[in-house]
Amino acid sequence: SHTILLIQPSPKNESRTYSDYNSLKECLEAICKMFEEHLKKLNPSKPSITYDISNLFDFIDDFPDLTCLVLQKNAYAYSPLNKDSIKEKIYDMLRSQAGR
Repeated sequence: SHTILLIQPSPKNESRTYSDYNSLKECLEAICKMFEEHLKKLNPSKPSITYDISNLFDFIDDFPDLTCLVLQKNAYAYSPLNKDSIKEKIYDMLRSQAGR
């Protein structure tokens, strides 16, 4: 269901931004892609970069604020997911992708 990603990448309130996605899975994949782009910027000369899920979780924890609002169609309202819930959902998603 529709998901809104709220991000504050720096301590400054003006850095707050949001993105919306058609599903929670799309949003979680976007967070992973954001991390991968961050790694590419840090390691521009490396042809390939590998990382551990703990590195991804540290990246998420470094944001002053990162929240997902997931539409609950039956309640006509958005439910928030905090960082720990987001990390749990990403872990589940990556584990299911690895199992294929």
